[in-house]
Amino acid sequence: MTFETLALICAIGLLGPLLAVPSTWRIPVVVGELLGGLAVGASGAGWLDPGDETFSFLAELGFAMTMFVVGTRVPIPEHGLKSALAVGAGRAALVGVAAAVGGIVLADVFDASHPAVFAVLMASSSAALAMPVLEDEGFEGPHLVPLLTQIAVADVVCILVLPLAIAPDRAAEAALGSVIVVAAGVVLFLVLRALEARGIWEAVHEESKERRFAIELRISLIVLTAVAALAVATHVTVMLAGFVCGLAIAAVGPPRRLARQLFALADGFLGPVFFVWLGASLDLSALVDEPGLIALGVCLGLGAIVTHLVVRLTGLPVPLTVLTAGQVGVPVAAATIGTQTGELEGGLPAALILGALITVAAVSVAARFLPAPPTATGAENDATGRLDP
Repeated sequence: MTFETLALICAIGLLGPLLAVPSTWRIPVVVGELLGGLAVGASGAGWLDPGDETFSFLAELGFAMTMFVVGTRVPIPEHGLKSALAVGAGRAALVGVAAAVGGIVLADVFDASHPAVFAVLMASSSAALAMPVLEDEGFEGPHLVPLLTQIAVADVVCILVLPLAIAPDRAAEAALGSVIVVAAGVVLFLVLRALEARGIWEAVHEESKERRFAIELRISLIVLTAVAALAVATHVTVMLAGFVCGLAIAAVGPPRRLARQLFALADGFLGPVFFVWLGASLDLSALVDEPGLIALGVCLGLGAIVTHLVVRLTGLPVPLTVLTAGQVGVPVAAATIGTQTGELEGGLPAALILGALITVAAVSVAARFLPAPPTATGAENDATGRLDP
């Protein structure tokens, strides 16, 4: 890789914010970055080589950092947690059962060998997609905390089981590696909580802020790369390493300054590099040559929406059920892992992304029909249903 190539990658990454500027479209930034990668990668102009070692390494680091940030953004409700967890987990389980049936049906109809992958994708949600919509609309009320919990449970469970679903033949090895990485995340959480309780973490934060040392960011990067190295050594995707590290920090409560630093590094550089690389890696020619894959992608997207609609049986309004069906992180992770390992052949990774884009479009429509905020009296009586900025 040269500086010219890196400049091209960063320039292509600007397509993401440009497409996301019209707020009424509600297009996630990653969509523009993926499309830019497609245009200049193997399926397009061929200007970028996704097989370049430096490009691939930066993309993998960006993958870990992206999932790290996703982990820090998983909503962890502070109020009414027990009842919300029960309702949210129950809804996520209901969706999971429906998704399992849908995955088997799709695999049978399209003669595919990945029913578990299809099920995980259709059961997944995206906090990164849902949270901005809820914040922009100022949504609040009794549905909020259970909704956030449902999304969080779906996010966590689907990301944990995705590597097992993609490579079931090495499920035992992947499960062992996953347990080791998750254990490292638990240790990180316990250490951070102990430092927080003793006031050490706060003291480090204040000193770093006053002296401009960026200590929290440095420590976060050290921990992330160390756990990523552990993941590679145990033959687990770095996606899991990034996600569990992010969850550990979210559970303790990251300082706003650290959140801004992570945003700058992940969303400003490493994230775009990763998504441009992924777009450049996708094989659109195989998708075009096999119309069945296009149909599969459409069915995955529509199937995810229908699967999440079963939660309407629990009283959740339809626009909110569609909001929980929005997918970004898990399909991207599946396409990435499948491309890197060769477990998902031909144009299947591109079909997964197509399905995700359909759910994104559905979320854009559903956002315009969210339930109206409760009355002032109702809001005062429901202190657990407010989304803090």
